[in-house]
Amino acid sequence: MVAIPSKTPRQSLTVVDNRTGKAYELPIKHNSVLATDIKKIKAEGGRKEDETEQGLRVFDPAYMNTAVIESRITYINGLEGVLRYRGYPIQQLVDKSNFLESAYLLIYGELPTKPRYDSWNEEIMNHTYIHSDIENIFKSFRYDSHPMAMLTSAFATLGAFAPEANPSLAGQKLFTNAASGDLEALKVLDKQILRIIGKAPTLAAASYRMRQGRPFNRPAKGLSYTGNFLYLLDHLSGHEYQPHPVLERALDALFIIHADHEVNCSTATVLQVGSSLVDPYSVVSAGCAALYGPSHGGASESAIRMLIEIGSPENVPAFMEKVEKRERVLVGFGHRVYKNVDPRSTAIRTLAEEVFKVTGRNQLLDTALTLAEYARKSEFMRSRNLYPNVDFYSGLIYQAMGFPLDFYPVLFAVPRCVGWLAHWRQMILNPAGVKIWRPRQLYLGEGERSYVDSDDRKDLDTSVFGAPVQVNHGGDSKRHTLATYKDETGRVWGKSKL
Repeated sequence: MVAIPSKTPRQSLTVVDNRTGKAYELPIKHNSVLATDIKKIKAEGGRKEDETEQGLRVFDPAYMNTAVIESRITYINGLEGVLRYRGYPIQQLVDKSNFLESAYLLIYGELPTKPRYDSWNEEIMNHTYIHSDIENIFKSFRYDSHPMAMLTSAFATLGAFAPEANPSLAGQKLFTNAASGDLEALKVLDKQILRIIGKAPTLAAASYRMRQGRPFNRPAKGLSYTGNFLYLLDHLSGHEYQPHPVLERALDALFIIHADHEVNCSTATVLQVGSSLVDPYSVVSAGCAALYGPSHGGASESAIRMLIEIGSPENVPAFMEKVEKRERVLVGFGHRVYKNVDPRSTAIRTLAEEVFKVTGRNQLLDTALTLAEYARKSEFMRSRNLYPNVDFYSGLIYQAMGFPLDFYPVLFAVPRCVGWLAHWRQMILNPAGVKIWRPRQLYLGEGERSYVDSDDRKDLDTSVFGAPVQVNHGGDSKRHTLATYKDETGRVWGKSKL
């Protein structure tokens, strides 16, 4: 691409299509051009499947430079290491706010007055109970099921207990009518937000208690949002249970930090699924499924597993040598968006030290700090803008607080419900309506061809990817193949000659 100086600067982009010699001027708004304007650039010829005559397409694998929504919620500047919720720097919110106040800010746009906050807090905490039948859903899982599998299923199940909030049952415009000021629609919409935020810790704690083989606790009246969560997780017996204030505050701060992060993988999933106008419980369940992956919500878990593998601080140089040779992957450093220090990791560092004073230091922490110091001095790391990210420090805090590794994504999902719901609500309330998300593709497959009868076919693709690979089966399958039996049609199967 060549930049050509313009004598008359204006908010537009001039594109010359060298296939046709035609020039197009595309308006620039908020430093972006409409993809539909690009589609107006047309030509003739080429492969039929390229659909050249239908207009030029923008190819952007993994959304590397595609803006899919206009939003007022979260601002990120990756080059400068900036993260703001509704204009407020993340550090200020961690220092001065609490999770439920920040949740109100993300969803409704402004910090609440005291009366509004008190009402908001009371409403959320009054929606913490779950139906006993949902507890039975947890009991149907194996004892060693991953807690994120349970949580994902639980949110979807929750929707079955709110048929009045399902557009497939109550009408397609159940929520979108709120965009025109329909108060009844807005009431239904906001009630589901209260329910999901209130019940998220209860569902998360149930997945934890199920793994522990312990009975489920009932939400505790009078505790804070994170205090109640810790109660649901840990209370065994006795009365007037109070979590340690440092751990309660640390978890609250981590919840603020994890509440939203613009249009990340799971938020994009939420918006994609939500654009079909499905109920918000299915939307949040889809978000959980996306967050489950090791490249997203599972990154903290992966970072701790890496530190466990490294072992002691003296093993850090040898490990980093393998990283620089690209023999190993370094987890917990660098970020898709941030090309500078992750502002969330800055906000979390002091918090980590406060937790370690309460829980005590361990070898894993010393290994982590040695790794961070090595990375800070390494030219290899600095030249690639690889700095410790939020997953690195949050994983250390979770580990110090005694949470099992596979519970880390759950601790991420509970607060992220707020961000998902904020973006979902913003989309639903768009006065222009909600268009279903339907990305295009570049088709590179075969052109039109005629059907071939089975006797005339040949193996054209002999690579390992061209057919199913041989699958290993258990011993019962081997016994089954050696047995003789008749199927429903009377045909005899099996290798036995008896």
